[in-house]
Amino acid sequence: MSCVRIYFYIRVVSKQIKDDYFLENFDMALPGISRFRGRVALVTGASVGIGAAIADSLAKHGLIVVGCARNPNPIDVLAKNLTENEATGKLVSYKCDLTKDEEVEQMFQWISDNFGGVDVCINNAGMALNDSLLESDPSSLRGMLDLNVIALVMCTKLAVKSMRARGVDDGHIININSVLGHQTRETVHSYTASKYAVTALTEGFRKEIFNLGLNIRISSISPGLVKTHIFYAQLGEEKAEELYSAVPWIQSEDVANAVLHALSQPSNVQVHDILLESVKVKPT
Repeated sequence: MSCVRIYFYIRVVSKQIKDDYFLENFDMALPGISRFRGRVALVTGASVGIGAAIADSLAKHGLIVVGCARNPNPIDVLAKNLTENEATGKLVSYKCDLTKDEEVEQMFQWISDNFGGVDVCINNAGMALNDSLLESDPSSLRGMLDLNVIALVMCTKLAVKSMRARGVDDGHIININSVLGHQTRETVHSYTASKYAVTALTEGFRKEIFNLGLNIRISSISPGLVKTHIFYAQLGEEKAEELYSAVPWIQSEDVANAVLHALSQPSNVQVHDILLESVKVKPT
């Protein structure tokens, strides 16, 4: 019987089982995750969707998670649920507009003052535009690039700075990219351009970190269509439902599991990129 099946069997038998029982079994499949228990992870865009799923998963695996968003209220609700269910880690919220450099710098200083610094940085925050390039609005493009690209650079370099200042040599940067960071499709070309930038930046940071002789790892997680709030916000409910009816999708939890996989590898193993999408997507 697999460790996952053992866990679910125990949960059915006893509702009182603690998260530690799950962790003891799950660590058999995730050999390196235990070294991050009690350490600090920053998850950007943690209020909904993929970011919320990642924050929830990391806290359940014993990390101290700082979840940031412009609206931190949903993070506070999630943090309360984690506390009530006796998660082995914890989640705290931080209000931050990642497109404002000074707020990003203040956030990292706050994390340093309150928790010592960042050991894991999950660059998840992002937005998409549905306008064609020929009809695009320059101000909207700048706003998207500020969040999808510039904020990622800011958080990555400040996270690495925090790790180096404390002698942390097993830290991890994980960028939530997209399959559109590797191929173009029929729509969202400006969003695709921003994700191609994430692919290039990930490799650029990897080379610079290596050249400094550091063992800090950097990974890219590239999901296909995920059923989350971003398309409902950008397209409206009706068009979003049409999209999800027409294109096979995966869930936010699937991306969170990919993050756990990358993070849990032995410290001498670097996961460069994970591409994941529904098995129902036609190969191209």
